[in-house]
Amino acid sequence: MARRAAPAMRMDDDVDAVTRAVLTASRVLVAVSARSLAEVEDRVTLPQLRMLVVLSTRGATKLVTLAELLEVAPSTAMRMVDRLIAAGLADRRINPDNRRETLLDLTDEGRRTVQEVTAIRRREFAAIVERLAPQQRTALIAALTDFNEASGEPPAPLSDEETGLHPLGWADPPRAG
Repeated sequence: MARRAAPAMRMDDDVDAVTRAVLTASRVLVAVSARSLAEVEDRVTLPQLRMLVVLSTRGATKLVTLAELLEVAPSTAMRMVDRLIAAGLADRRINPDNRRETLLDLTDEGRRTVQEVTAIRRREFAAIVERLAPQQRTALIAALTDFNEASGEPPAPLSDEETGLHPLGWADPPRAG
């Protein structure tokens, strides 16, 4: 596949050029996300999946904090949580450190849903990344790490193979040997 050379940039064009590149890349990211959501769309909507992913990365969370992270009103977050609880994907419990607070968290089925979608995305992104040269991969890691840090997004979890964990988070048993 022929590659186009990146257009020469002047320093005053830097933000616009990067923004354009990010917008173009976002089309790829959205397309992969949409395809992965199609696998679970009978169970969750895109906003609900977003909430599940936030709970997956942040752990048990107060409703107000969850609403802030999702940039929605607490009442909207509560309606979303109620639907996820009814679907068996999330639950609420009393905060053991402050009995006046309620924490929201994923159920095992909620975790499996996030893992299923993430696995599909991981496979599709890996297929794209494999087409890059090693030095391009290195540059992409650095650029996306900086981009993610600037956005405040926590890193994606390592794959199950890298962590040695089963999909639900427990460690592999010792191997006989």
